[in-house]
Amino acid sequence: MRRRTILTAAAATPLALALPGAARAADPAPTGFASLGSGTTGGAGGPTVTATNADQFLEYIDTVGPLIIRVNGLIEITSKQGVRPNKTIIGVGTGGHIDGGGLDFYRSSNVIVRNLLFTNAEDDAVNVGQESHHIWIDHNTFRGAVDGSVDIVRGADFVTVSWNHFDHSDKSMLISHSDGAASTDVGHLKVSIHHNWFDNSVQRHPRVRFGEPVHVYNNYFLNNASYGAASTENAGLVVEGNYFENVPHPLYSASGYADSGPGRAVARNNVLVNSGTPEVAGTVVEPSTYYVYTLDAPSSVPSLVRAGAGYGRI
Repeated sequence: MRRRTILTAAAATPLALALPGAARAADPAPTGFASLGSGTTGGAGGPTVTATNADQFLEYIDTVGPLIIRVNGLIEITSKQGVRPNKTIIGVGTGGHIDGGGLDFYRSSNVIVRNLLFTNAEDDAVNVGQESHHIWIDHNTFRGAVDGSVDIVRGADFVTVSWNHFDHSDKSMLISHSDGAASTDVGHLKVSIHHNWFDNSVQRHPRVRFGEPVHVYNNYFLNNASYGAASTENAGLVVEGNYFENVPHPLYSASGYADSGPGRAVARNNVLVNSGTPEVAGTVVEPSTYYVYTLDAPSSVPSLVRAGAGYGRI
């Protein structure tokens, strides 16, 4: 049994402890990369509609112009269905449930996906791809996707993934789909990942190629059998303020992963309980270069995230 330790950085962290995470769990706007530029406002300013069946849902996500789509009931779809720009897709209480398929972003932008239960996606539950940008994925629960729960690929940018529950998933989150994607992905794939619960999920929390910085902070990693996060193909990860419990390999970087070459990673102020030592390498552009953020005390992360992450919590 490994002793409980806290890994700290020699250099001072660029931020101070602030409001507890639970006080920010229902924020009306994203923090991190999705907040930059004009921000991510989704369907604000457009009409509000309610989808109670698949036909309505598919019509609304394919509508041109801003739209707030309230999802109330079981929506059974197949494959990955395209979402046009300027949409808010939000579950009503605990009633928003998408089963069998997922959402696909192809050159889409300014979309919010909140408070939904995704189950049994036959491919990805959420695929942010092909130069899509300013996407906020918040307070969802992911179960049983055949491939990724959330994939961010093909030059996508300015994405925040926050307060989600990855419930016994296999491939939780892939950032860049291939070792051969440098031409589309270098200089992009800026992603903030915070206050998520990686709950008995196996791998990819996230697995990253090329993106820099990918900011992984204040997440709860619990019983991740394969590994926590992996930086490969010269990606740059900042992994800070997280709580790793029963994670044999919290972070890969210098050794690469599988067939992918090494990446760069900075790890600081993480709590490690019965877990291995994060593998660090090189330097990474600081997220504070782009945005101001706050950290919760890493020791408080399990209680905050268990209380606040997933659908039905906003």
